[in-house]
Amino acid sequence: MTAVDRRAALRWALASVAATAGCAPSRTAPIGAGGEGGERRTAPYVPFDVTWLIRPRQGRKYLGVSFGGASVTPGYLDLWSRKAGKAPNLLAQRFSWGEEFPADRVTAVWRQRVLPYLAWEPRGRTLREIAAGVDDGHVRRTAEAVRDLNVPVALAFAPGMNERGLPWGSRAASAGEFVAAWRHLHDLFQDTGVSNVVWTWSPTVTARPAVPLEPYWPGDAYADWLGLTGRYGTDGPRTYDGLFGPVVKEARAFTRAPVLVAGTAAPAGGRKAAVVKDLTRAVTTRDDVVGFVWVDATDRTDWRIDSSTRALDAFRRGVADPRFGFDVRRP
Repeated sequence: MTAVDRRAALRWALASVAATAGCAPSRTAPIGAGGEGGERRTAPYVPFDVTWLIRPRQGRKYLGVSFGGASVTPGYLDLWSRKAGKAPNLLAQRFSWGEEFPADRVTAVWRQRVLPYLAWEPRGRTLREIAAGVDDGHVRRTAEAVRDLNVPVALAFAPGMNERGLPWGSRAASAGEFVAAWRHLHDLFQDTGVSNVVWTWSPTVTARPAVPLEPYWPGDAYADWLGLTGRYGTDGPRTYDGLFGPVVKEARAFTRAPVLVAGTAAPAGGRKAAVVKDLTRAVTTRDDVVGFVWVDATDRTDWRIDSSTRALDAFRRGVADPRFGFDVRRP
């Protein structure tokens, strides 16, 4: 979303709230506008402007983590922080279509000075149905919940839309249907007065067979981040340039949006330490990359940062760079 569009959303948010409240722009302040510890007080309502979080200043970077669907408690996150040697400032989790917006979960994440990132997976509905407005009531309730919570949320709708095997992927839906659904959601959110979402367009870089990405791009007015996901394998690319470089080059033909590596990891083995070293170096040295999210989980493969002592040492050294893990609550 461009700066002009963001300002328009903020104006709309203020007007929407004022109209709802009888033109009185004061209300009980949500968590994001109140004091520490979730204190609630009566104060002028100021919609959260996420502009500075989209392009953090002074080269600051997101250190993100995902636990592959595992439940996350404050203690769980603290344990990972001690292991990594630094606390993350972005936590990626899933959010299923039809589920009520998890306000309590999002608030708990934000209170830890961590940006909530939600992968919104449209299971149970086709993209065509979503674009046609079949679930507009649910979308509006979700938008209202996001707006009223008034804390920043990165939202990745239908991630991996270029994968064949997903219910909303390239075999199940066309690029045009994806774009129509995305724009419809975005417009409903904006019409509801939402200004606190970082809209994250998230293709899978290792999807095979490859499909052209430009037809899936909803437009600079509709997306803020390129949220690229892709894991390193035991074979194949060993570097950021090898894995993510071709997709970034392709995307630069149609957008200059910042890149967030929205999900990556490397399997246990002798290559892992070198992969981690290259990844952290690449993120810190590229102005157009705002950070990365490590998938710290095990399935048939051990992706965790501590799958070996060498891998953990490389991770701790890489994220020790002061640009990683900035305070997301302080511009």
